[in-house]
Amino acid sequence: MKADLHSHSSVSDGLLPPAEVAHRAADRGLALWALTDHDEVAGIAEARAVAEERGVHFLAGSEISVTWRDDDNFHIVGLGIDPAHAPLVAGLEVIRAGRDGRARRIAAELEKAGIHNAYEGAARYAAQSSIISRAHFARFIIEQKIAPDMKSVFDRYLAKGKPGYVPHQWASLDDALGWINGAGGVAVLAHPLRYRVAREALHDFLGEFRERGGAGIEVACGGHAADEVQECARLARRFGFKASIGSDFHGMGERSLDLGMTPALPGDLTPVWRDLI
Repeated sequence: MKADLHSHSSVSDGLLPPAEVAHRAADRGLALWALTDHDEVAGIAEARAVAEERGVHFLAGSEISVTWRDDDNFHIVGLGIDPAHAPLVAGLEVIRAGRDGRARRIAAELEKAGIHNAYEGAARYAAQSSIISRAHFARFIIEQKIAPDMKSVFDRYLAKGKPGYVPHQWASLDDALGWINGAGGVAVLAHPLRYRVAREALHDFLGEFRERGGAGIEVACGGHAADEVQECARLARRFGFKASIGSDFHGMGERSLDLGMTPALPGDLTPVWRDLI
């Protein structure tokens, strides 16, 4: 099955409205697709309507920001969720409410680094979104010709330890898993090897994630090279996780992967969609 279970629209920090992402999923030949906007479910109804019209099996999703052990951040994708589940809706609302204060702190740090009016610039890029994210700041910094592309912006300014990074308390792991599982969904760790944590800490997190109700990890995903896909496959086998697949699509021109442009899952792993369709 050609599937992509991790993508974003302009409701969070993608470039295209949900309907356009849905049309692109169909045009790219996807049989199964999920919209997983950051800490948000507002684009799901629009995306579902177009996907169903185009004959694409659709899964409602959201990518939830989690803080673990005080200062390590992970992203948990909820797939097959009920977007009207009250505790999930309320929890995501709390997360989003904290994002504006974080954005203003990022802008203050960027000001110290010589990047002026970053909040206003990022807000302009976030005009269709319910949040201001680091991606919106990155687009403004690229517009100002301070850095050439998204990777350079994050490496120089926005990643952990860089001048524009600010710590933030997101949802707890227990809360995120409770919301996803309570909404009838399946919890999947997004892009396991993109976090700036030591492998030992990642393994500790994966063990705790599994014990507390996590069901899968992304094995083939945006930003992972071929050898990293194999490493993720080994982690799935070691911890007994189901395997997910997703491009982390935000829009063409910023990242190399279009919808559906991920390697196939290793044949011995159980696809996460076996629980969902």
